[in-house]
Amino acid sequence: MDKDVLRQAFSDDFDSPALYDLVESRCPFLFSSRPIFVSESQSERIAGVIDAIESVIALPSYRAKVLADAPEIAQYGADGAKGVFFGYDFHLRGETLALIEINTNAGGAMLNAAMAKAHRSCCLSAPALAAAIASGAILEDSIFKMFEKEWASSMHQRPLRTVAIVDEAPEQQYLYPEFILFQRLFEKFGVRAVIASPSDLTFSAGVLRYDDLAIDLVYNRLTDFMLTSPVCSSLRSAYLESAVVLTPHPQAHALYANKRNLVLLSDDRQLESLGVPSAVRRVLLENIPHTELVDIANADRLWANRRKLFFKPLAGYGGKAAYRGEKVTKRVWEDILAGDYIAQALVPPGERVNGTKENPEQLKFDLRCYVYERHVQWTAARVYQGQTTNFRTPGGGFAPVYRLDDANTSEMMQSISSDSNPPAGCCTGSCS
Repeated sequence: MDKDVLRQAFSDDFDSPALYDLVESRCPFLFSSRPIFVSESQSERIAGVIDAIESVIALPSYRAKVLADAPEIAQYGADGAKGVFFGYDFHLRGETLALIEINTNAGGAMLNAAMAKAHRSCCLSAPALAAAIASGAILEDSIFKMFEKEWASSMHQRPLRTVAIVDEAPEQQYLYPEFILFQRLFEKFGVRAVIASPSDLTFSAGVLRYDDLAIDLVYNRLTDFMLTSPVCSSLRSAYLESAVVLTPHPQAHALYANKRNLVLLSDDRQLESLGVPSAVRRVLLENIPHTELVDIANADRLWANRRKLFFKPLAGYGGKAAYRGEKVTKRVWEDILAGDYIAQALVPPGERVNGTKENPEQLKFDLRCYVYERHVQWTAARVYQGQTTNFRTPGGGFAPVYRLDDANTSEMMQSISSDSNPPAGCCTGSCS
């Protein structure tokens, strides 16, 4: 990571010379110093898993089953908006690939666009490095076009004029610098953008407003996925009356990100009953760890096998209140039984050496694929220590992902897990 280039990218591309300093002071471990490498075949396998999941979610039988138990607001069809920034999170370790979860307001895309311009890889040729750097600007353009498509898909004929980037107490959020990047991106394309809390919005006479500014589209970063909080009342009313385009929206969360869906997607019998073809079922069962709901009926069995499991709350996000089974105490187990949890077969994350040859440090990583309309827009890695990704690890944070020729994969992976020198010229230079 060339920090001087990153600082320049924030200053020149986004007209925010102070933004880099804000990143350094608030979240100094946001960008990893090392890239992650995947093979072409691994990249194709990831895309195949995503396509298989998307094909199931498109089935009327799946949608009817999932939405039958969803809150009433999730029944609303969102007037054509698909939902931006679906995040498919994977663990990749050798030949093992596992989809850990799906998110519907996955953060970090704009940060990765900026980072792509500042990373340097010792195994890239000059043309390949130039292509990798250019990929950041290409991603930025595709992000804006995605929001334009969300607006147009909702049957609006005129151009998008105003956007509100909404989260609870946005200036206090860890990724607040990214909100500023989004604001600058929208303004670059002539769209007025504000960063707001839901309490800053009012709804009257069929118009959602921020102060006196009428809002066309809300980029939703809230973790109140069903807009149940009183502070979301104006946004909820505007959404239900089709007065604003909300993306991502409650139905997207119900269909994609509800962790209960992982139980269905890893159950062959249920998939078959929904009419999922055998070839698709095979892809899902091979790449989604078996998942089940925690309840009294299976409590003894799950407790006995806890070291092979990972426990997540149904309503959780960002790794909060999630536990690796070997860390679960009797007291924590009682909390799990009292709450709504899933138990997922444990698949360890990949590993990456940081530091120096004399003082190597083993870090973990996962892969996050940003997806829109079944298309993988970008693949990033998150490097960390601890139970879950945390952006608190020196040397950790978002890392670029480079695709390798299959023939060179084993040599490169051996080098990055032992901190030896990587083979020259083995990388395609295609930042994902």
